[in-house]
Amino acid sequence: MEIVYFDNSATTKMSEGAKKKMLDVASEHFGNPSSLHAIGLDAEKEITRARNIIAKSLGEIRATKNEIVFTSGGTESNNIAILGSVFSKKRKGNEKILTTVGEHASVEEPLVYLEKMGYNIVRVPTKNGEIDLEFLRKNASGAILATFMHVNNETGALYDVKRAFEIVKECSPDAVLHSDCVQSYLKVKFTKKSLGADLISVSAHKVNGPKGVGALYVSPEIIKAKKISPLFFGGGQESGLRSGTENVYSICAFAEAVSEHMNAFSENTSKMAELKEYIIEKLREIDGIKLNLPNVSAPHIINVAVLGIRSETVLHHLSSKGVYVSSGSACSSNSQKKTSRALLGFGLEENVIDSSIRISLSYQNTKEEADILIDAIKDAKLKLVKR
Repeated sequence: MEIVYFDNSATTKMSEGAKKKMLDVASEHFGNPSSLHAIGLDAEKEITRARNIIAKSLGEIRATKNEIVFTSGGTESNNIAILGSVFSKKRKGNEKILTTVGEHASVEEPLVYLEKMGYNIVRVPTKNGEIDLEFLRKNASGAILATFMHVNNETGALYDVKRAFEIVKECSPDAVLHSDCVQSYLKVKFTKKSLGADLISVSAHKVNGPKGVGALYVSPEIIKAKKISPLFFGGGQESGLRSGTENVYSICAFAEAVSEHMNAFSENTSKMAELKEYIIEKLREIDGIKLNLPNVSAPHIINVAVLGIRSETVLHHLSSKGVYVSSGSACSSNSQKKTSRALLGFGLEENVIDSSIRISLSYQNTKEEADILIDAIKDAKLKLVKR
């Protein structure tokens, strides 16, 4: 059976270049980068090269000391950014943290943890995929941290994070600004300057790199002011923010995948945008389909409700035909919470949420695959809706 994969927001297939780089590094640069002998220094050079590539992808010429911290992925990057910045401050009581109502679990759960500790978590509405900037302005004073995702992983909404951060800075000049850019990284054009963030989280396996590796950008200002602390302690690797021997093979494969995306950014994003529009137009022709489209969105995510059928049922029907989509965030699939916070925040009713699936594209997807997807959804409507 042919595999038609439209779940690229959950994970992407490793590129051939990333695979080759991983094997080459494993064979030729196997030393511990903390070792002072030649083999260790060789591994350290490979990490430095990778660090500079990630920095360049975020608009820097090269990584200055401490700026790019390699982690185990987006979840760890988000946790270090949120908990590390909060715990760096002396506790006064009832400190305010700003976020949106539909953040990824790796942001929401640390905030729930802080909420239980007595921190005041203010969740800003995002109806129709837009941050409510008036609500934000009314509630931004006194914040110590603002954490806003750049692209919503379920709806594809592209948030005006830059304007949101400007409002926070106007009202709370000392607040730390963090953005989870896991879904926008190398899909939407941005730099650390254009985003206006102090901290940026990215992940390798969303951009055709390996699983288990990511990075956190930390601005020089945050480093200088000591506004972020490590969450665990050890040998002091990654400038003391992420102790533990670096995953050299995966870090270098990550950088290779990033280089490939940077070199083909315009071509890749144009392919995804064109295919997205094609799929949307085909979906509009199917009765009983509701497109949950944000006002402004990234080029690779479509959220659609197949009304009258539970999303899990649609997912399994498509899967039986070799077509793979998602019924929500893969990282939340084991959660006992059945209603998506992101889709509720978008403004959808629960019956629509219960029927929603996420189609997420790669530059590798084709129009022929899109036609197979559309036919499979039509078949689901024909066979699964109760008459």
